[in-house]
Order: sequence, then structure tokens, then C-alpha cells
Amino acid sequence: MYDDQPQAEAPTQNSGGVPVYKRMLDLFEAEGIKTLFGIPDPNFVHLFLEAEKRGWTVVSSHHEAATGHMAAAAARITGKPAVCIATLGPGMANAMPAVQCAKVENDPVIFIGGQRARVTERRVRRGRIQFVRQEPMIEDSVKFSSSIEYADQVDEIVREAIRVCMSGTPGPAYIEYPAHVILEEVPNTPILPPSRYRLVNAGADGDRIAEAAKIIMEAKNPILLVGHGVHTSKAGAAVKELADLMQCPVIQTSGGTSFIEGLEDRTFPYGFSEVSIDAVVESDCCVALATELGEPSHYGRWRHWIDNEANRKWIYVQQDATAIGVNRPIDVPLVGDVRGVVPQLSRALKELGGRKANEKLSAYIQREAAQLVEVAEDAASKPDGTESLMHTSQFVSEATKAFPADGIMIRDGGATVVFQWTYSQCKPHDVIWNQNYGHIGTGLPYATGAMLADRAQSGQSRPGMLLTSDSSFLFHIGELEVAVRENLPLVCVVGVDFQWGLEVGVYKRTFGHGTSETGTHWSDKVRFDKIAEGFGAAGEFITKAEDMGPAIKRAYERGGVTVIHVPIDPKANSEEMPNYSEFRTWYAEGTQ
Repeated sequence: MYDDQPQAEAPTQNSGGVPVYKRMLDLFEAEGIKTLFGIPDPNFVHLFLEAEKRGWTVVSSHHEAATGHMAAAAARITGKPAVCIATLGPGMANAMPAVQCAKVENDPVIFIGGQRARVTERRVRRGRIQFVRQEPMIEDSVKFSSSIEYADQVDEIVREAIRVCMSGTPGPAYIEYPAHVILEEVPNTPILPPSRYRLVNAGADGDRIAEAAKIIMEAKNPILLVGHGVHTSKAGAAVKELADLMQCPVIQTSGGTSFIEGLEDRTFPYGFSEVSIDAVVESDCCVALATELGEPSHYGRWRHWIDNEANRKWIYVQQDATAIGVNRPIDVPLVGDVRGVVPQLSRALKELGGRKANEKLSAYIQREAAQLVEVAEDAASKPDGTESLMHTSQFVSEATKAFPADGIMIRDGGATVVFQWTYSQCKPHDVIWNQNYGHIGTGLPYATGAMLADRAQSGQSRPGMLLTSDSSFLFHIGELEVAVRENLPLVCVVGVDFQWGLEVGVYKRTFGHGTSETGTHWSDKVRFDKIAEGFGAAGEFITKAEDMGPAIKRAYERGGVTVIHVPIDPKANSEEMPNYSEFRTWYAEGTQ
């Protein structure tokens, strides 16, 4: 089967039609998809060759899990569904971590799995090569699962996959692509635009919009709670207009950590900023946009939300109607796509004249700016690598000071990410990290997928920075070759303590110092800068905080991929995570 496919040699049956693989590409192109991720096998070589001829960016990774993570990042950076393929059998098995991750992270990735021809699959036989029934393995982890059994199903199945994965709470879909349909043809009928076959940018009920606008206008201290979906839907400009009309603070959820252009100074990370806590406590109206109101936000009803709860009105913009009122009661639900609802709300506020800014907003802005300076000074007071190993706060502070203003920030790791929430000195407009599932190791695939999809869509190659730790970086280090092959302007800054930092901290807090920390330490012989050179990238070894900025500057000036190996203090990394008590409240079992 693998070397000689009889169907690949068979003449087409309908000379006036179009092969299934071309039709699939036509359907995806109608959605604005221009990037294809996967490792091609015989089921997909026709698809890949045709996509390349059309000018698509075709990305072949080194592991199907990384391929799926790349596609997830592509969906986030473009605001469109993404397409990822996997070889039949072991390829789909390898992709399963990415499928599960996309489900929990709400990423609209369409996974297409190759499969043996049905004439082989449905035989009662043993010892079939590279075969397992895949739909039972995957259907519980996706929003939609189906198989193209007959060529004339291709339109309906692809459209249904896109329709379902983009509706309600977004998520992945699975399409099985058996070998017997690859070269069959279908009529070359006109391709429908998305608005003709699915609901696009749905608005909310007009009476509810008016009710919400009235509450906002009457509020003394309203806030905007901005979730992950604001950024993945590319609704930033619309939210900027709404924030200007509300004249209020913007509170980031843990998933919504990108900064909207023009709102950087009034945007405060929930729980990790003193100002964010005060703004939440004092608020009498919360407009929650495209967020699940999940554990990291304390469901919007406990911890920082308890004070003033009786006086606070909730307006919830949510595409998934079944999510309304689940995690907390809602006063005014606005059911619809944030891309459609937010402009409606802005128009209603304009008609009412918009809100006037009060003194609290400017005070919040000044306090947050002062806190940013304070945390930088605090980081600078910690060991800088001159006399002892660098403190993680220095690692984060100096790296983020050198982040390019127009860049894409990718986060990965355990303890180092916790440090980033407090000590980051930049306000990126695009941040990608695994905020719901906690799936470390996604950083390098996320960086590659996001940067390639962004380049395919915009025609420009924006700089990327992956700020990560050694344990996480090792997961998919082979994808460095993809970044090098594609000549991405990517700088990977790796904090190295040769341990699982969060887990070491758990041992210490559970059993005390001096207890065996089984399974958390590994070889101290690894040099990531040297590994990078082996892949054809540049490598730098930095021990002092003062050398971090110049090394990053050199990397971007040089172009291509650079990996910077930065030794950090393992004791500080596991014991001195800032605001760790706040982070732990996300997992406060039995209290939420």
C-alpha cells in the first residue's frame, strides 16, 4: 500500500470534475486558509503538491504532535480555522496530544487523518499494516468527527467541520480521509463564501444591547474583562473602541494576556497586578468578553470578586449560549460573536454619548506604571549572574526589555512562566501560550506555527521571542530544524536550571528541604546553544543579566534563529516564584 497505490494509477471517472483533494483546498481557501501543516504520506502527497502550487505555506514538522500545536498557533494568530494532517495509524496516534490540547485550549484546528481504503478496513482480517480504527480513538476529543466515504460528501463534511469548530466555544474537528476517495472527482460547482453556509460574526439581541448600554452608562466604576477569545478572533480594534467609550480599566484574564494596541497603559493582569485587584473590587459593572470565566478568574464570583458582589452588574458577551450562567449568574447575557456584539455595544454607547472618564482611571494608570518600574528595580536587586547564578526575575526582566515592539511573544515552561506574569517588562500585542491545559513543550511549535501563518497572511516576517525553560524546550527541540529551514527571525531565550522547577518546589513545600526530590533533576551536561548550532541556528551562552539585551539585539540583527542558553538559579526558580499564592488559588480544590 505504501509504495504502490492502485488508485493512484487509476484514470479519473469524471473528466469534467475536480479531484477531491483539489476541492478540499478550494473549500479551505474560501475561509482564507493559506497554511497547511503535516507530514505527507501517500494519502496526502497530491494535496501537498497542489497546495504548494497554489502558493500556500506548506509546513512539514518532525512529529505530529508538534504539527498540531503549530496549527493551533496558526489559528490563534490569524483568527481563522487551521488545517493539520496526520498519517494513518501511528501518525494520528502521535497527533492525539495536540488534539486533546486543542480541545481544552479552544483552538479551531481541523485534523485530517489518512486511512486505509474501506475495502481493506472492513475486511475481517488480522495483521493489517499501519492500521487502527481512528474515529473511536478521536471522536470524544473533538467537536465534530466524520469521514469522507464518498467523493460527493467532501463539501458537506468540510463545511460542517468548519461550521462546528467555529461555532459556540471553538474547538477541533476531525475528518477522516480514506485512500479510496483521494483521486475521485466531484462536480466543479462554485465555492460558497463562509457567510453562505455558516453564521458569521453573529450579533446579539437589540433589546439586550440597549439594556447593557444603560447599565454601563449608569455605572460609576465599570471594567472590561478581556478573555482569550478577544485575541484569537482578532477583535482588538473593536474592543479598543468600546474601552474608549466606557473610559474604564481593561482586566486581562490569564488567557487574554495580549495587549490591545492603544490600551496598553490601562490594561492590568488579573490577580498579578495590585491595580487589577483594586479595579475589580471597586467595580460595579463588569463587561466580560469572550472568556470562560474559569478557575484562573475565580469564576468571577469568589476571592477578589467577593467584595462589592452585591452591587456589581455582569454583562457577558459569549458565543456559546450554553455557557451563560454556568460559572456565575449573569445580569445581561449578550449571545453572539464578540466580533459582532462589541460593535453593537459601541454603537449603543455612542448614541448615549459615551461615558466620561473619572479620576480613578488615571490613578490606576499611574500606579500600574509605577509598579512596572518597581518590579524592574526588584529584579535588578537580585543576583545577576556576576557572583552567583542569575535569578529568574533578572532572566525575565532583561529578556522582555529587549522584546521587539512589533513581535510575537511565545511563552512556555512552568516556574519561568509564573515569573513572567510579574516581571515582564514588555506589553506584546500577540502572546501565545498554553493557558488552559498546562501542556508544557508547546512553545517551539507554537512559535513556528504562529510566525509562519502570520507571514503567509501578511506577507511580512515579524520577529518572535520564545521565552521558555530547559525542560519544556526539550519536548519538541527537533522543530528547531523547521524554524531554521523557514529562516524565521526567532529568538529562543532558555532559562536553564536542569530540573523541573515547579515540581521541585512542590517537593519542598510538601516534605520540607532536604527530602529526596525524586524524578525532578536531570543531566547538567546539556548545552542548548550547541544544540542550536547543530541544527544550523546560532547559539549564545549568557551568564550575566547585563549581556542579555545585547545578545538578543545581535540575534535579531543577524536574522534567522538564535537559541540563548541562560543558566538560572535552581533554588530561586523553585522557591521564590512571585505571587505563587495567587497562582495556587487556581487549583483551590473544593472552594470554587
